[in-house]
Amino acid sequence: MVQTSNSRFGGSGRENFSDFLKRLDGAAENPSQFLANLLAVQCYLGRAERGTIIRGSNKGSVDVIAVYPQLERTDTPPAWLLRCAELVQRESVTDSAVVRPLEQSAEGQSAAGYVVMVSTKVAGVDKAVTAFCVDGEDEAGLKAKSEQLQLLVGLSDYSEARGGQVSSQGSLRRLQQAMEIVAAVNRQDKFVSAAMALCNEIASQWKCERASLGFLEGRYVRLKAMSHTEDFSRKMEVIQSIESAMEECLDQNIEILSPAPGEVTYIRRSADELARLYGPQAVVSLPLRRNGETIGVLTLERAADKPFSVDEIEIIRLACELCTARMNNLYEYDRWFGAAIASKTRNFLANFLGPEHTWAKVIAILCFAAVLFLIFAKGQFRAKAPFLLEAIQQQVVPAPFDGYIKNVEVEVGQEVQADSSVLGGLDTAELRLQLAAAKAEKSAYLKQASAHMRDNETAQAQIANANADESQARIDLLNYQIGQANLISPIDGIVVKGDLKRQIGAPVKTGDILFEVCPLESLRAQLMVPEDLIFDIKTGQEGRLATASYPGKPIKFVVERINPIAEVVNQRNVFKVRVRLVETYPWMRPGMEGIAKVSVGKRRYIWIWTRKITNWLRMKLWL
Repeated sequence: MVQTSNSRFGGSGRENFSDFLKRLDGAAENPSQFLANLLAVQCYLGRAERGTIIRGSNKGSVDVIAVYPQLERTDTPPAWLLRCAELVQRESVTDSAVVRPLEQSAEGQSAAGYVVMVSTKVAGVDKAVTAFCVDGEDEAGLKAKSEQLQLLVGLSDYSEARGGQVSSQGSLRRLQQAMEIVAAVNRQDKFVSAAMALCNEIASQWKCERASLGFLEGRYVRLKAMSHTEDFSRKMEVIQSIESAMEECLDQNIEILSPAPGEVTYIRRSADELARLYGPQAVVSLPLRRNGETIGVLTLERAADKPFSVDEIEIIRLACELCTARMNNLYEYDRWFGAAIASKTRNFLANFLGPEHTWAKVIAILCFAAVLFLIFAKGQFRAKAPFLLEAIQQQVVPAPFDGYIKNVEVEVGQEVQADSSVLGGLDTAELRLQLAAAKAEKSAYLKQASAHMRDNETAQAQIANANADESQARIDLLNYQIGQANLISPIDGIVVKGDLKRQIGAPVKTGDILFEVCPLESLRAQLMVPEDLIFDIKTGQEGRLATASYPGKPIKFVVERINPIAEVVNQRNVFKVRVRLVETYPWMRPGMEGIAKVSVGKRRYIWIWTRKITNWLRMKLWL
């Protein structure tokens, strides 16, 4: 019977532990006592301070079947037991172990202890859960201990066998042998000592001449421990033969026996070689598996007249499965810092580059590549702004005299040639009448001058000649105005103003602008740059613009001048930037609008694509 005053069994030797297992067998007729003793064994092997077996019910209550350390009936249930009952009632425990903090801890603080809950199958009890209280450890140590406890609880199926299914002494003996090996390993705190304990215990239990333990390092198995041997060299031929047999077992991931019973399909060349060179003897190699992967190999050798039976191999396999988690945990933590980092990096890369979860890995790689591209890749940043085409030079054609529009020969947008293209004309009928009157008046004055000269009236003759000269001047002016009636383009270019065909016959005054002609090479663009981009614009920068009418024909330009004063256009502050067009086309007209992009320079893509939202957030969060 388990005493409530002890948190461990009395004594640490094999004899006391064997005696306890005998008492466990003696409680076969008392299921409650058997479960209490079995719980104590599990707590001892799993290094748990306390434990309990609890059965839940649909009515919201729980039944405590067994407790370790044992409590008196009059004792008040301790806080840890109440906490376990609460967790069992609240949590859903199925196949995997569930780990929860023993006490509610403040946020950001690690828990002082944990409760490991494992689903239990015992005879006559449904929905039972075994809960263990363990000390606070790091994540890896806690995970290893929970897996070990889950394996130990699997032995509770033995209680069902004790309940009536199987009741042979051989089953208890096999269970006792496996638990003694686990107890021997659990007493050690270092990997080397634990490996030696495992090899020595197995060699002693099954009368082996040599038991060897190897662990996987990289792609090869390296011998780590050998029974009853403190030191050995890898250059020894026997060590090389054992490692070859271990690698043969690891590659095939099955138990390999030599000599093999009956017809077998596995390869045993290295095992046969080991048995022949150092025997004849019987050899068996068993893989040590962790999470479905082989991490080591146990090789046993004994006399050829004592081959390993199937029952022996099953017991050894059970002991290996119970010890593998702790052995692997000690192996990982006993290595030096660099080797531990290299191993974790290798495992991460193996999982990351392996064939599983292909699409998730592809998406992760693409996302990582996109992040790297955004952070490190650079592209050309172009400041975008609307523009308006303007003419630097415009030649106006005004009305040369007061009159009426007679004809219009051109339309707006039409190309004209200098001194040859007639734009239009004014009516000269009135001028011609004035010209005829002026000529008649001049003739009359000349006749008067002749008559005065004949009468020797010199003064009167001079006055008549002066009036005749005045009439001649008027005649010359009228002839000049009549000659200017046809409006000729003074320069080569296009007509930008002069849609007068609907105004033929309308009166005009001297100086009224009738036509405007603009040379194509004098076109320029006026950019309206938003104020958040103006400091990125510099004189001499190049860019391209596209008009709304011809968006597929970008035009190259160079920044010439930046207006230092902002103007309000469409309810936005903009700065006008004048640019010189490097190339022009016949279809270009003043007044055309579109979008211009100024090449500012190389910037990171993440800056280009997040610039606006970043500036907006800065303005909103600025204090």
